[in-house]
Amino acid sequence: MNNKTLIIAGVVLAAGAAVGGYRVFGPTYADVVSADPIVVKEPILADVLAATPVRETVAGSREVCEDREVERRAPERFGDKDGMVVGAVVGGLVGNQVGKGRGRDLATVAGAVAGGYAGREIDRRHEGGRRYTETVRDCRMVEDNRERVVGYDVQYAIGGEVKTMRMDKKPGSTVQLGEREVVVGYDVRWTYQGQSGTVRMSEKPGSRLPIKDGVIVQAQAPAPAGPTG
Repeated sequence: MNNKTLIIAGVVLAAGAAVGGYRVFGPTYADVVSADPIVVKEPILADVLAATPVRETVAGSREVCEDREVERRAPERFGDKDGMVVGAVVGGLVGNQVGKGRGRDLATVAGAVAGGYAGREIDRRHEGGRRYTETVRDCRMVEDNRERVVGYDVQYAIGGEVKTMRMDKKPGSTVQLGEREVVVGYDVRWTYQGQSGTVRMSEKPGSRLPIKDGVIVQAQAPAPAGPTG
């Protein structure tokens, strides 16, 4: 055997040793049994482009009241001059009951004069016919047609499309159209040489996961399918 043959044989032996060492000391993998998604709900939001108020006129009525000054006149006791007339008549009748003949006539005249004077004084002193003012409140019903906002026509954009819908209240900068389910992770069950466990991962794994000292190593990428080490 020449030197060239010896060199080739040495290379083959070295390569075989390297492969054997990799199989013995290379990475170890656990089998993935299941990967259950973790699902949460999040709102579906759209950007509001415009919100136009929708108005309608409502017919109605309301009571309007106002105060005003009214001139009044106190009621007359006997009338403006009735007191003097009545007093004269009464005085005359009283005087007519006094004395006889000429004396009775004089008593009648004297009674009428006295009664007239007394009646005139009564007219002068009482407050009948005095003018005064008082405040009265007048109320009436008037038509009252009012305009009110009954909703908003909202224009919004979502998924590259512009749409419109009517809402009871004015929205903010976004409007919620509903909810959707979103997968935020996975609960992964694994087994390895009689061991088993569960680990939570942010992404769905393949069929195998790297394991070291009985702990899944998530920092490494999942291994391709194949026999366990």
